[in-house]
Amino acid sequence: MGVSSIFDAPDLRREFEEAGISLHFIPLIWKYVLKNPHCKLDDIASLPSAAYPVLNSKFTTFTSSVHSVIESNDGVTIKLLIKLKNGAFVETVIMKYDSRLGKYGGKPRPGGPRSTLCISSQVGCKMGCTFCATGSMGFKNNLSSGEIVEQLVHASHLTQIRNVVFMGMGEPLNNYTALVEAIRVMLGAPFQLSPKKITVSTVGVIHAINKLHKDLPGLNLAVSLHAPVQDIRCHIMPAARAFPLQKLMDALQLYQKNSQQKIFIEYIMLNGINDEEQHAHQLSKLLETFDVVVNLIPFNPIGSSSPFKTSSEEKVSRFQNILRGVYGIRTTVRKQMGQDISGACGQLVVNLPEKRSTEATSVLTDIEDLHLR
Repeated sequence: MGVSSIFDAPDLRREFEEAGISLHFIPLIWKYVLKNPHCKLDDIASLPSAAYPVLNSKFTTFTSSVHSVIESNDGVTIKLLIKLKNGAFVETVIMKYDSRLGKYGGKPRPGGPRSTLCISSQVGCKMGCTFCATGSMGFKNNLSSGEIVEQLVHASHLTQIRNVVFMGMGEPLNNYTALVEAIRVMLGAPFQLSPKKITVSTVGVIHAINKLHKDLPGLNLAVSLHAPVQDIRCHIMPAARAFPLQKLMDALQLYQKNSQQKIFIEYIMLNGINDEEQHAHQLSKLLETFDVVVNLIPFNPIGSSSPFKTSSEEKVSRFQNILRGVYGIRTTVRKQMGQDISGACGQLVVNLPEKRSTEATSVLTDIEDLHLR
């Protein structure tokens, strides 16, 4: 079986319970490792003597390592390539933003530096979305809860993370148990993230959506809808055949009723496929009974062979105006970040660069480009 990550909460809890060690020591262990990433487990002070043999025989500080850190030319996006213990790789992306710099229509607003971390939950993905680079990898394996949390730990050594979005590689709700365990760790000490600052994105795994609000109340839910009718959805998202649109909308109605929270709708703009005025009207009527924010995402090309083209700015603007102006649906346009390092939406696919790192020489500013406030 091998050793587990110290951040694999279920394994650590089980071993401590079997050894009669109080679980109250677990956050202290995580806090120490977070501050001292190169420590040995014996270095952690003030633990019961029985804890050290358990830790040394069953656990290690990290089962993953940072293979490379690549920063975008504008310094706003940083992509970390993470090597897992099985030799596979995933990518996680830090997006930086400073609300004091006047990015909201040119008008400065109060605030300060913030960071959003885009986390992967699987190596590859089963969903096979035709516009997404990760989907072209196919599915390799699920990440453990510890491997998910370690992405946050690695990123925290570069900048303080305020928001976490599960929009990286994989379908989070297809790795449900590990996802829930990892988020529970993030909500507790020493990370202390607010559930309002964590967003789980899904293509619409209905049975998992029906459980999520009970297991993790208060989270943000983002749904990768990408089409207003089932036929188009199945064309660009083969997995949508398993999640009929009307059944998905029924599940979202129930989720919203129970959670009392906005739902974020992700909608990638594909020229001539789903970006015409009729599609905007269809989408608006589909969502008119919901409290939602629609996030329009300009398509990121994933190679010259891609069958899709990016919608023009004019089309995106017209689409937004219909949703917002005609139907009163709050609609934003995703600012594209990290395209020069293939770190933008839909571009995450493992292509190993030569190993190199970017030193953080100053306090990194941060971003909340997903409009999740």
